Amino acid sequence: MAELKYGRVLLKISGEGLCKPGGSGIDGSALRTLAEEIKLVADLGVQLGVVVGGGNIFRGSTLADDTQIEEATGHYMGMLATVINALAVQDTLESMGVPTRVQSAIAVDRVCEKFIRRRAMRHLEKGRVVILAAGTGNPFVTTDTGAALRAAEIRADVLLKATKVDGVFSADPVEDPTAQRFDRLTYNDVIDRRLEIMDVSAIDLCQRSRIPIIVLDVRIPGNMCAALSGETRGTMIDSGD
Repeated sequence: MAELKYGRVLLKISGEGLCKPGGSGIDGSALRTLAEEIKLVADLGVQLGVVVGGGNIFRGSTLADDTQIEEATGHYMGMLATVINALAVQDTLESMGVPTRVQSAIAVDRVCEKFIRRRAMRHLEKGRVVILAAGTGNPFVTTDTGAALRAAEIRADVLLKATKVDGVFSADPVEDPTAQRFDRLTYNDVIDRRLEIMDVSAIDLCQRSRIPIIVLDVRIPGNMCAALSGETRGTMIDSGD
């Protein structure tokens, strides 16, 4: 087994990672592929926390203007969508023999635990994958910021940001085939260049907490394991020291 560079990891995955490209809802094949990659990481002995988004089911920030639903309510609905995704990831992982716990920032005590920092850390120490749902429990906060906050709370060594492409590019590589991929950036580079891979508050929190960010495509087999072993994968975002 390769020597690990990082022992405790926070993985941020979008809700779109649980469905077919351009689709919505939960696709069984996409879910299993994601779970298989998470299992590979867990099998290395990594203490793994996972923050999952809910955009495949509902986005609270994109309610139609003609609805009577307040934006704050929409955000709470989006948080509940992340709980649905977390339960799907949990059952799929446990069917593969991976012990898990789901913790939610919003109390849903019939199906998962309430997020308690010390309990989450204890689960990690016992080798359980902890799936963190409902963001921060507050509206108007992105799941990226929620992931950065949880990474700081559990004292993660690195935050893995799973995207549709393998790294950070100067432009959307789907629309611009000449877009440049960066191997390494500083936190300030991301902010100053407005690269929008994560929102500014998430980048700032990681910078203050000295948590490096690796942006990669989790769908590439073995990509996460290679990154955690110190291989250059995707884009590294850190202080540049």
